[in-house]
Amino acid sequence: MRQLIGYAMSLLVLGTVGYAFAPRNPAPLAETELHAERVQINDMLTNSGLLVAVGERGTILNSADNGLTWQPAQVHPQRSVTLTAVTAVSPQVLLAVGHDSWVVRSEDGGRNWHEVAYDNELGEPLLGAWSLDGVHVTSFGSYGKYFESADAGKTWAAREVNPDGYHINGMDGSATGLQILVGEQGLVMRSRDQGQSWETLEPFYNGSLFGVVRLSEQNWLTYGMRGNVFISKNAGDSWQRIELNHSNPLYGHVLLPENAGLVLVGADGTVDQLDANGTLIQTGRRSGLGTLTSVVAPTARTLLVGGQHGVFQGAQSALAVGH
Repeated sequence: MRQLIGYAMSLLVLGTVGYAFAPRNPAPLAETELHAERVQINDMLTNSGLLVAVGERGTILNSADNGLTWQPAQVHPQRSVTLTAVTAVSPQVLLAVGHDSWVVRSEDGGRNWHEVAYDNELGEPLLGAWSLDGVHVTSFGSYGKYFESADAGKTWAAREVNPDGYHINGMDGSATGLQILVGEQGLVMRSRDQGQSWETLEPFYNGSLFGVVRLSEQNWLTYGMRGNVFISKNAGDSWQRIELNHSNPLYGHVLLPENAGLVLVGADGTVDQLDANGTLIQTGRRSGLGTLTSVVAPTARTLLVGGQHGVFQGAQSALAVGH
């Protein structure tokens, strides 16, 4: 469940999220006056014109105007459990996952949600979910948690793919069946058959990796602690480090529209922009935003970032981003 510099146009900036493992405990929000800037949000996505943000205490917010205004989604049952990530299985079906292995599902594009899984015995979080075809879904998280669904997230079955029990933090894949997941202790695993079997790749980094993104069938990028970003141009066979001018952890990414590359965000207001081949264009720091953990690009002209200070916007938040 996530600096900017260039498009030659102003961008809205959205703050949200402190890291998923350190939720705050603010006073309950009144639905009649939603102070979104006070809510910690851990992940965001855009789906058919609707912006969806998830975070602390089971919060799910919707915006139909690119973050100008926010409304709380209906969640049944509503639990005070942190949600860490949200993904679109299809334009209508969305899934959000979080602590206590909590999974909630929406069938109307993100406005109404109902619980499909919950286990508070261990209190361990799920950290992400991923789907390619809108039917088969994977959710994953702490201590190697790995669940599969064959009915678009309605029911789930546990599976062991990582016998070492390392946290799994991110996953991406392609229509050819190639999938890569990353996690703590430099864990990188690859599947060539749509997740039916997995191989652990030769270690190239011993710190936590928080995300992975497919740039093309051969080009993949992963990022994590201490400003470490690595790119593979041979579908994971080998990896090379991309040198940045900072050592801040990186927590989230978004692929930009019109094949304009991607943006990475992280601690201390860090925002890095790379082109579609993974070449660094520019890197910077946005003062006052604290830790950024999520980022979305609703349009080619609009970029929204999430950070620990909650959702906010304004003239002082505008960032210019160029190609």
